[in-house]
Amino acid sequence: MSTNTHAFTGGFSDPVFQSQSIFRMLMDGMARPGSIHTVEHDAGQPDPLGPAAGAIALTLCDHDTPVWLSAGFSKSAIGEWIGFHSGAPMTREKAEARFAFVEAGGTLSSFGLFSLGTQEYPDRSTTLVIEVTELGRGQVFTLSGPGILQSKTVEIAGLPETFLRLWADNRPLFPRGVDVVLTAGRSFLCLPRTTKIAA
Repeated sequence: MSTNTHAFTGGFSDPVFQSQSIFRMLMDGMARPGSIHTVEHDAGQPDPLGPAAGAIALTLCDHDTPVWLSAGFSKSAIGEWIGFHSGAPMTREKAEARFAFVEAGGTLSSFGLFSLGTQEYPDRSTTLVIEVTELGRGQVFTLSGPGILQSKTVEIAGLPETFLRLWADNRPLFPRGVDVVLTAGRSFLCLPRTTKIAA
C-alpha cells in the first residue's frame, strides 16, 4: 500500500478523554445489546471509514491488536491511518486479527475464519466492526439474551444478507465466538456473542 497523506491527518484532539468516553459507551453497549450510541468526537478518519468506526478504531486498537480490513477498506488509507494513530499492525490473516473492519455492503464470510478465542481465553477472539447503511431505520430485528429484559426490537438498514445465518452459527460456540459492533455514520450498537437475533 502506498503512503497516503490522509494516513497522517485526523486523530482525537484529546486522546485520553475522548478514547475513555468511547470506551465507556462500548462497554455500555455490550452490557445493553441493541442500544444505539452516538459518537460526538471527531476522529478525522479517512474515507470510506465512518466516524463511529474511526473513533472505535482509535479507542480499541494498539500495538498488541492486529487489525484485518475488508477488501474495500484495504484499498484506502485506512490501514495506514489506524497504524499511524494507534500503532496497530495490519494482518491479512483473519485468524490473527483482534479487530476486523468491514465496509458497508461488504461480503461477509464465515465468522469461523476469525479468531474465536479458546475455552480458557474466550476474550482472545476477534471483534468485528461492520458498517451498515443506517441504525434506527430499516428492517426490524428482535434481540434477546443477557442484558435485555425479555426482548428488544432494533431497526437496521443494510445488514448483509448472510449475517443472520453466520450469527446463528456463532452463538452455540459460547463462551467462544466473535462479538460484533454495527456502525452507521456516528451511531453504533453492540451485539455480544450471547445475543439472539431474529428477523
